[in-house]
Amino acid sequence: MTATAEQTRTGFSDARRIVLEENQRLLNSVAGEHWDHAGSLITSARAVFVIGNGRSGLATQMTAMRLMHLGLRVHVAGEVTAPAVGGGDLLIAVSGSGTTASVVGAADTAKKVGASVLAVTTVPDSPLARRADEVLVLPAADKQDHTASITRQYAGSLFEQSVLLAFDALFQSLWSAQDQTAERLWERHANIG
Repeated sequence: MTATAEQTRTGFSDARRIVLEENQRLLNSVAGEHWDHAGSLITSARAVFVIGNGRSGLATQMTAMRLMHLGLRVHVAGEVTAPAVGGGDLLIAVSGSGTTASVVGAADTAKKVGASVLAVTTVPDSPLARRADEVLVLPAADKQDHTASITRQYAGSLFEQSVLLAFDALFQSLWSAQDQTAERLWERHANIG
């Protein structure tokens, strides 16, 4: 059965509960040690590149910003100031389906030049996952799954939200392991534009 707006009509309070409960269930289901390992990959990389499209891409850009606040070299792939990816670098490639052509292509390029690939996806055997050195699975619905069996939210909303929340939790973990005050991180915030 496909979910329709009529079948899922709720007020804000009920909708808030759905969003929070779904994210809590999803994030509680992921293995923390996999994310800790991803944190080690990120902090040991020469530079970190991130790529994702649409809302996943926006969540990925927010991740890049927080990693930059930690003092890491971070680039958003496709931006005009992003340099070439190379050996010793890490590409964080985010695609719910694991089939987004530009993200899979970026993973291919990164591998070809000796960079490592960390994939974040809902599909552990996707083309993106098969190209990755490490895979973080967020068990959300694919954006084309309209059955409402995994999420009552629209399209890829749960995946996109969980990307942001999981990487914010990872940032918090990485920050707590460093000797940097909030004031030190604040010095790295953009001050023009």
